[in-house]
Amino acid sequence: MDKPETLEEFYQRKFSWLPENIRKDIGHFNMFRLEQFYNGKATSIPYRRRDFFKIMLVKGRSEVFFADQVIEVKRQALAFSNPLIPYKWEHHEELQGQYCIFNQHFMSQFGNIMQYEVFQPTGNHVFELEDQQVLDIEAIFQRMEKDFQSDYKYRYDSIRNLIFELIHYALKLQPNTLSDRQPFNAAQRISAIFLELLERQFPIEDNHPQIELRTASEFAEHLNVHVNHLNRALKETTGKTTSQVIAERLVQEAKVLLKHSKWNISEIAFALGFVEVTHFNNFFKKHVESTPTKFREV
Repeated sequence: MDKPETLEEFYQRKFSWLPENIRKDIGHFNMFRLEQFYNGKATSIPYRRRDFFKIMLVKGRSEVFFADQVIEVKRQALAFSNPLIPYKWEHHEELQGQYCIFNQHFMSQFGNIMQYEVFQPTGNHVFELEDQQVLDIEAIFQRMEKDFQSDYKYRYDSIRNLIFELIHYALKLQPNTLSDRQPFNAAQRISAIFLELLERQFPIEDNHPQIELRTASEFAEHLNVHVNHLNRALKETTGKTTSQVIAERLVQEAKVLLKHSKWNISEIAFALGFVEVTHFNNFFKKHVESTPTKFREV
């Protein structure tokens, strides 16, 4: 997997210039309009991670690829991306909209935005919008742009508040789950910590070439709980065993590496913690009903 695209690489790729305001003291923020750069031509944003956050209002038919998921945007959507999740967009018609980008440092003194589902690997990242909702989002972006172009002393604080407003607008579009309404019990706490620990190992890339924890007992030891306790917690909260959750995540990452990396099958097997390629082949075929080679060729 390629290394994450930096802010500097983003500007060079898109515009062949670097802004002067990539500041070290407050972090970086900028805004763009989509129609300025696509001009009605079908384009594709390459599949990779970026080392910055992005919130985008997109109007026009397109597809977004997250891991092994393909999400179709039929008309218009609000989308979120972050440094942990690789993605790409394919636009099928003339695009309109706008987006903002910012790095972690820009938000560092204003809470942890990674706690919100729109930026988490297992959360929703694309929200299809009704016409009135588009108008609501456009109004927020307009306020953001007005502040950004002003000389108001606290304009960046105001922009940060508007970023949170976009996040909460999206979160209100999805229904509350049962767990949101119930007290956070011990099983849920253990499950949440386990899932965060599991996700930290992905995506696999050149700088992070192999997962460290792969079995239920390894995770249990790391969490300082008995493996049976971990299994009961996950069974209660997810309906699955620890091994099933780990296997599903390994399959998802295997699909990503097979489709989007240049690594051979042996390198992918090693990265996912398999000692022998045959073990990886058998594991993948069991869960996908296809060999890794055939899956890559499709």
